[in-house]
Amino acid sequence: MSEQQPERDVMEYDVVVVGAGPAGLAAAMRLKQKNAELNVCVLEKASEVGAHNLAGAVIETGPLDTLLPDWRDNPPSICIDAVADEFWMLDKERARKLPTPPQQNNHGNVIISIANFMSWLAPQAEALGVEIYPGFSAADPVYDETGAVKGVRTPDMGLDRAGQRKDSFTPGIEIHAPVTIFAEGCRGNCTKQLIKRFELNKDCDPQTYGIGLKELWKVPAGRVKPGLIQHTIGWPLDNATYGGSFIYHLDHDRIAIGFVVGLDYADPRFQPFEAFQQLKHHPKIKPLLEGGEIVSAGARALVEGGWQSLPRVEMPGAVIVGDGAGTLNVPKIKGIHTAMQSGMLAAEHVIATGKADGFDARLRSSDVAKELRKVRNIRPGFNKGKWAGLANAVWETAVAGASPWTLHNHADWRATQRLDQVAGPPPDQAQDYRPRDLPPRDRLASVYFAQTEHDEDQPVHLQILEPDICTSRCTAEYGNPCTRFCPANVYEMVENASGEAELKINAANCVHCKTCDIKDPYQIINWVTPEGGAGPNYYNL
Repeated sequence: MSEQQPERDVMEYDVVVVGAGPAGLAAAMRLKQKNAELNVCVLEKASEVGAHNLAGAVIETGPLDTLLPDWRDNPPSICIDAVADEFWMLDKERARKLPTPPQQNNHGNVIISIANFMSWLAPQAEALGVEIYPGFSAADPVYDETGAVKGVRTPDMGLDRAGQRKDSFTPGIEIHAPVTIFAEGCRGNCTKQLIKRFELNKDCDPQTYGIGLKELWKVPAGRVKPGLIQHTIGWPLDNATYGGSFIYHLDHDRIAIGFVVGLDYADPRFQPFEAFQQLKHHPKIKPLLEGGEIVSAGARALVEGGWQSLPRVEMPGAVIVGDGAGTLNVPKIKGIHTAMQSGMLAAEHVIATGKADGFDARLRSSDVAKELRKVRNIRPGFNKGKWAGLANAVWETAVAGASPWTLHNHADWRATQRLDQVAGPPPDQAQDYRPRDLPPRDRLASVYFAQTEHDEDQPVHLQILEPDICTSRCTAEYGNPCTRFCPANVYEMVENASGEAELKINAANCVHCKTCDIKDPYQIINWVTPEGGAGPNYYNL
């Protein structure tokens, strides 16, 4: 018999914001700027604001200029003006410089650490009167008697691994408001529940995603050109797999290097983390890093569906903004400015109307939507491979997105082929594989640089809905791809005491990238929020 539901405290606000990322803090600040009397609170699942934020990140500053016109008088600690762009095509041995795509012209933009940016922005939000609660995630939305969203519930604390109450048990609280703004970022825990409950995606394509991996390096003096932005496509990815890399030259002999792979890749044996490590050993890149050391590392899924995959962003009592809705501009490789714009639009809509109704139409008539619609065909053009994608991107750029057609997206997990459908050796045994000597040694070493922490004695936040599939069908059909696509070694197939194979979940390793929730070919992995404050700590990323 299940334990009786505990009695929960209730807190009341005028607006609740879930997530202290760019969209959430921009929304909260705009609310207070427009009406200082509003009671606004922001819940943030990380131990401190910014700790879970991971992005490239080069930003267009327009929304920030609007929100904080004097921000350059006291900028974030990592804030470097973009001075030059380079775009390279890699094969195993060579790098060919190509013309920089117009969407990646970064004149006037700045390179930042998104983690530092959010921790810099939070005190300015609090100065406006916004209440921010780090370490408090939203476990579930809560609903009123009509079925409308009336707020969220925070997780119960002090449960053991079996879900039983420990002596430290504290029930979660309910936080109510006439309007809740969900700004959880990519594949948010509450957002995916709301999309399913209110069928917000019934009139759009499935959302598509990529996995982004990033490292911050300190390198020997003389190698860094502060403000230089380099992007690559090609090796180590094959022509059928979408993705590429970025190298951002920072100050103080630091380089931010990252690798993004579309999660619609076909081969279940592919390992994004190992591909990233291969990239670092390319003759064009390795000389930048050799003799340096990793400072910080992390991984995060990102939305790539664009205009076609934009769900309805309103429901009774709530709206969805930022990457939770899918506002990333993929060809630009930028989403911070659109996330902030969408958050500010939501705030202005709530101020004007006092409700969520009508926000979907407002967003779709905004500059955010116009920007997404203009590039709507570029990312799905790569569904037919690199060369077709590049040719299509040239066309779409030339006509400024005015094609009379719209290319469509498909769910990433459906793209995964079975083992009997793939040919040739696994990617890490192919002829173009390079021996590795740059750190990290393995995925666990990378987890160390993510500084991730979870209490081992808490409910596992990676729920396997049908465990028997893992050891039967998935082993035979796909070779347990969760053990390969997870960048943090969370999933392992091990032999139990009876000599049978079973799936072991190392939940304490999790860096909250959400890849497993997205790419699992059976859709039986459900990522939920762990105890508040658990997870990575992305220092300067």
